[in-house]
Amino acid sequence: MTSKKTFQPQELRYLQLLAKQYPTVQAASTEIINLQAILNLPKGTEHFISDIHGEYEAFLHILNSCSGVVKEKLDELYGTSLSRHDRNELATLIYYPEEKLALVAETEEDLDEWYRITLHRLIELCRWIASKYTRSKVRKFLPKDYDMIIDELIHIRYEEPDKKDYYENIINTIIDIDQAAGVIEAISEIIKRLAVDHLHIVGDIFDRGPRADIIMDSLLDYHSVDIQWGNHDILWMGAASGSRTLVATVLSNSIHYNNLDVIETGYGISLRPLSIFANEVYRDCDIHCFSVKLTDPGTEQYTEKDKLLSARMYKAITIILFKLEGQKLIRHPEFNMADRLLLDKIDYTNKSITIGGITYPLKDCDFPTVDPADPYTLTPEENHVIDQLTASFRRSEKLQRHVRFLYSKGGLYKIYNGNLLFHGCIPMAADGTLLSFTIGGKERTGREFLDYAEKACRKAYYDRVGSPERQFGLDFMWWLWAGRNSPIFGRDRMTTFERRFIRDESSWTEPKNAYYTLYHDPAICDMILKEFDLNGPHCHIINGHVPVKAKKGESPIKGGGKLIVIDGGFCKAYQSTSGIAGYTLIYNSRNIRIVSHQPFEGRRSAIYLNHDIANDSLIFERMESRVKIVETDQGRALQSQVDDLLRLLEAYRSGAVTEDHKE
Repeated sequence: MTSKKTFQPQELRYLQLLAKQYPTVQAASTEIINLQAILNLPKGTEHFISDIHGEYEAFLHILNSCSGVVKEKLDELYGTSLSRHDRNELATLIYYPEEKLALVAETEEDLDEWYRITLHRLIELCRWIASKYTRSKVRKFLPKDYDMIIDELIHIRYEEPDKKDYYENIINTIIDIDQAAGVIEAISEIIKRLAVDHLHIVGDIFDRGPRADIIMDSLLDYHSVDIQWGNHDILWMGAASGSRTLVATVLSNSIHYNNLDVIETGYGISLRPLSIFANEVYRDCDIHCFSVKLTDPGTEQYTEKDKLLSARMYKAITIILFKLEGQKLIRHPEFNMADRLLLDKIDYTNKSITIGGITYPLKDCDFPTVDPADPYTLTPEENHVIDQLTASFRRSEKLQRHVRFLYSKGGLYKIYNGNLLFHGCIPMAADGTLLSFTIGGKERTGREFLDYAEKACRKAYYDRVGSPERQFGLDFMWWLWAGRNSPIFGRDRMTTFERRFIRDESSWTEPKNAYYTLYHDPAICDMILKEFDLNGPHCHIINGHVPVKAKKGESPIKGGGKLIVIDGGFCKAYQSTSGIAGYTLIYNSRNIRIVSHQPFEGRRSAIYLNHDIANDSLIFERMESRVKIVETDQGRALQSQVDDLLRLLEAYRSGAVTEDHKE
């Protein structure tokens, strides 16, 4: 087939720009050879994690161990030459090199010999893992201080006699000049980076657990990551964007679960305005419905005075929240949630409320700031408090940095290498049709609605402060958090009011969207995949949000293998329901496997006792042949570059573009 030798003006302008990067036939040819070589390498390993919920110690351990990939590589390489104990020691060193090295320095009698043996083992492992990458890609991961040394060590052919002496001399010199610890730390980090090529976070980094900010800091430094926003992420993103309602929600949740470290220590947000207001206005109020959960270790230090203050703060911010939510519902009838306007349904005389035609007695209706004739208007004092708190969220430099990262690396869904990733659901009716939403003046369903929703979220952060577009975006983010059948909430209603004030638990039900019943049907999964232009035997939906009840025999694999739920209970609060401590997913060039994890004993136990997270791995899909980069999204992008470079060669050879041989 003869290539065309004519060039349209627009194409020629592009090729002239490309020629600035590859100014000669030789430069373009070299890059084509390099890209073609990359295309024939095995695809990199993808690691999927969901519903982390602030549990930073367990998350960092799973990140360091790559859900068992590091230990798997150690077993492959040293399974017949090192004991299980020695392999576990080496694994812990790779996970926590700085801490483990400090421990070894205190206990090892012949430290130089330990350094020598350990460096040999780590270099061999690094060479083993690096073998599926080009040398240029490996170089990108090398730390600046040791890049030349490590590059030499992992690419020397040790079996050659002359090279063996050269290799040993490098090792000895590293030890003699006291650089062994630094090199070990550097190689350990390279091993972890090469073990996983790309990380997917399928939602819910925030809330429940202690320090989501520490998780975000680790993601900022991660080499390749994308994030699908979960409902708890949207909550914090909206609060950081300036939504008073979502600020109140964040604070209500955080006080309820006694999870204020992330707010006060992590993000430097002072709760003093709320504590002063609560102590003044709610001092003599009934607060028995607002006891804060104090179940974690260390909470025994709280005095009765502390508990009273927490309960008053919790009640104060919750009443502010109910008012602000009511204002949104009145402002946006298109949200179709008028039934959630509840403050005006309270009968203060009889201490009851009527919801859906049923009258329930209230455990508490001592609301000093609620005017029964105008229940959704904030008092001047409430306005002042929530404005101060919202300003603090907006001024937190660290929170703003983290939220910008969520916007830059995230979205409501992701299509990657034939898989569809999203946190919640694709809202569906009971008959299997896609639910439609008329929000924003147009009826939308499925992918079109998710695209619209993501755009609205971006407007909430990036549009001009005070603009109608930004205000609507902020209101819409609240709808995503708590709205009827929202794609990241996936329920008919959020019964926060009922759980606080009504004893009858039948009023607490939050019916799930039909999606969570229908996704057992392979045909439904295929229909959803088709909605996102995906089709084929190795296409899947990868989902988080709803914990899998493993202890009741529930499987994370749905729809005949078309859908995988990877929320298994990272958060300690959910582990009694799920029975485990989370699922993660590994997709490498040979198979896809799901890994179930047991609860993490803690960082100290891992470092001192080499206690890893116990896990079980299930391969549920094997590839017919090893998947190469050419078959991936990255490969398609690289092939496009190759095609462009081939056209540039034609342009050079035809004289349409002139080479630039600089002297």
